[in-house]
Formats: sequence, structure tokens, C-alpha cells
Amino acid sequence: MTGGPNTPSAPHIPVLLRPLLKEVGEISGTWIDGTLGAGGYTRGLLEAGADLVIGIDQDPLAIGMAAEWGAPYGDRLKVVQDNFANMDDHAEQVQGVVLDLGVSSMQLDLAERGFSFLRDGPLDMRMSQQGLTAADIVNEAEESDLADILFLYGEERASRRIAKNIVRARATAPFETTLQLAEVIEKSLPRPKPGQSHPATRSFQALRIAVNDEYGALAAGLEAAERALAPGGKLAVVTFHSVEDRMVKRFLQQRGGKSGSANRYAPQLEQEAPAFRILTRKAAGPDEEELEQNPRARSARLRVGERTEAPAGAVDRGALGMPVFKGKLP
Repeated sequence: MTGGPNTPSAPHIPVLLRPLLKEVGEISGTWIDGTLGAGGYTRGLLEAGADLVIGIDQDPLAIGMAAEWGAPYGDRLKVVQDNFANMDDHAEQVQGVVLDLGVSSMQLDLAERGFSFLRDGPLDMRMSQQGLTAADIVNEAEESDLADILFLYGEERASRRIAKNIVRARATAPFETTLQLAEVIEKSLPRPKPGQSHPATRSFQALRIAVNDEYGALAAGLEAAERALAPGGKLAVVTFHSVEDRMVKRFLQQRGGKSGSANRYAPQLEQEAPAFRILTRKAAGPDEEELEQNPRARSARLRVGERTEAPAGAVDRGALGMPVFKGKLP
């Protein structure tokens, strides 16, 4: 793919594709790729034998790119611009659902999208390119709310110090670019030791999650996948940080009848028939070969479940370990 002002310059490398294809087994029928991106998983599914892949993405860039790379697949590929939380609006009784969470490499590599603290661009971070931007939050949120966002969504222990310094800096001039913000965050924290991540990593993650309501979308997407899958269908989710992985793990445990009782003295409640059979007892990670090809895969984890014949049921979102921001966004 040729790089330009609105296209990524490097090919997308789908993370954990080999172990994913191994865990889900034989691939046929209709699959949903809920995070289409540059199409790495979709192409992998089509080449492995899927009759039809419904590629869903809220990013207009991904939809536009699919018109080019997807042409050779003809009517075996259907592209839909939407949030994967609504996947069951577009298909039912499918044989598989794949989700690759977090920001994609093509989004990180485009400075104008505002996801990266290493490239100067507008402080945006919107995957759908609609609605509230990161600049809106940084420039307008109350200091206490800003600190809560950084702590809850980024697990940033210095959240209050960073929020205080952001509010002080924006009183002089509003934040407009990624490097403006990254500089204030860097000055708020000790210099990183060799091997440590960039000081702005957690704060940028937190703002991206807040802008795109990623945890709410994940919970809704897992519920939608349960409704969309046919009995025997596979749900495969690749996560990139501990909160997402915990949510997916607890969802599969809860809907797989493995959540148990939080209080051994409480009466045993009648549980619904399990909606999933857990196929990955322990999350799978990248092997050395993949790490050499794609260092960004280091934190990736894969979990897979198989849909049973039980009807779709209610999910206790409070038990998923999902951080809940109780403040007010601008």
C-alpha cells in the first residue's frame, strides 16, 4: 500500500492471527470481523475458508480502504460502517465473531488522527471522526474529572498532578496538538528509566478510551456477539491491556457459568444455562516469531469461547470489572 497524507505507509500486521485461527478450528459460513481496520483478520478468515465476512468499523478511513483491498473478494466481503456494539443489527446466526480491540497501527501511524504522542497532530483521537475530541476533554473538563479519567482509564498513579498541570497550562493557551499535551505530561513525571514506556502512554490511552467510550462499547459488543452467534459459533477477542482482558475473561466466565458466588454464606442462586464454553483456559499471547515481526504485539492476549445452544441472556456489567467514570464530560 502506498502512503499518502490520509493513508498509512506501512502494511497492517494482524496480531495473534495464527493462534486465533488455530483456536477457532475449522472456518466456514458467515463471520463478523467487528474491528475491520486494515482488513488483516478479515483476509485471514476469508483465506481460511469463510464463505462471507461482514467487516464492521466505525472509522471512515477503514471503510474507504476496504473498497480497494476488498475488491478481489467480491460478494464474500460485506463492509458496514458502525460500532461493533451494534453487530447483531447486521447479522444473526453467524459462525464466528472476531474483535481486535484498541487503537490500530494504521491509526497510530497517522499524525492527523491525534492518537500518537510521538507524532505531532491535532488532539483528536476519535475513531468515528465524530463527536467529542480529546482536545475538548483536555481543555474543558473540570480538574477533578480529568484526574479521574486519567486514573480510571489509564491507571495513571500521577493523575492528579498531571491534571493540575494541564489545567494550569490551558489557562495560558488551549491545547491543540498531541505534542503540546505530551510535553506537559512528560514534565509532570520523573524521567523514564531504560525500557520503561513513554511517560504519556497511560494518559493518552485514558483520553482515547474516554473519547470513544471503549469500555462501554466492549461490554455492549460482547453482549451483541452472544446474540449474533449460532450454536457452535466462536467468539475470539484480542486485547491489549489488563482492563480489557479482565472484562473479556469475566464475560466468558459469567456467561460460561464459571463466575461462582462472591459470598459463600449467601444462598446459591439458580444460574442460567451457560451461553459459552470457554476454549482458552488461559489467555494466549504472541510467540517469539511474532514479536520479532511486530513488537506492538507484546501486550496482546487472545481469549476464545464457543457459543452453546442456550438462549442469549442478561450480562451483569458490574461484575465485568469495567471502570466507571462518574464525572461529567464537556
